[in-house]
Amino acid sequence: MAQVTIASTPSGSHRLRRARSRVPVWHVAWLLLAAIFFLVPIYSVVRFSIEGTSAGQPFYHWYLTVFDDPAFRSSFWLSVQISIETVAFSLVLMVPTVFWIHLRLPRLRPVMDLITILPFVVPPIVLIVGLAPFLRNFSWLIVRPEVLAFIYVVFALPFLYRALDAGLRAIDLRTLVEAAESLGSSTPGTLLRVILPNLRASIIGGSLLTVAICMGEFTVASLLGFFTFPIYTYEMGTSTAYEGVALTFISFVLVWGMMLALYLLGRGGRAAAGVAITE
Repeated sequence: MAQVTIASTPSGSHRLRRARSRVPVWHVAWLLLAAIFFLVPIYSVVRFSIEGTSAGQPFYHWYLTVFDDPAFRSSFWLSVQISIETVAFSLVLMVPTVFWIHLRLPRLRPVMDLITILPFVVPPIVLIVGLAPFLRNFSWLIVRPEVLAFIYVVFALPFLYRALDAGLRAIDLRTLVEAAESLGSSTPGTLLRVILPNLRASIIGGSLLTVAICMGEFTVASLLGFFTFPIYTYEMGTSTAYEGVALTFISFVLVWGMMLALYLLGRGGRAAAGVAITE
């Protein structure tokens, strides 16, 4: 009797997974080039700050010098405070606005697109020159860090709006709202309990960009007389060599650490929400 051998062939799903597992060589090459572009300057900064120590000093001497400076702590925490306030003001202003425009006023979306481009067109120096005479009439207000937060809301507007706009485009907003309303939910309740969980990724992305703007903005803070972290970094870099280089690396680690913490906080909240729903 002839023996028949049946050769097993991989299923379509297996072939698809295997095809996806192959990463193109040019992708890896671009990733390596990007890593070199970012890591080589950081390595040079760290090496320079370590080699600048004298005999008998620890290799992290200049980093300790920066951390012991009271101006470093005060300027950094001021920038952190302004960043938190800017993110809070931006979200409170933009999330309901974008939600309402997508739901009830879709014809205004081109107008919003035009308005959110204006911060790119108007330079920061022009904006602050126009605001300074108005702020001088309120001497009690110009010394408050909330002034910078409100101005930074304008700078963050293009990034946060587009992040939220993309998030709302990715979901079936009208169906979700109608389903929530059919269950007796009010509009604010629908926004808080249904829409915000679906916009978590967009909110995190927009908040990360907002924090990056606040921690790096120099012009407005300098002209208004606020001693923020970018101004301290500039003054330290122009007055001293090794402390300035050490501060550059410290600022890189701190800012990226803040952004990573915000990202992980958002992921943790999403996981907790998922567990609560499944339970």
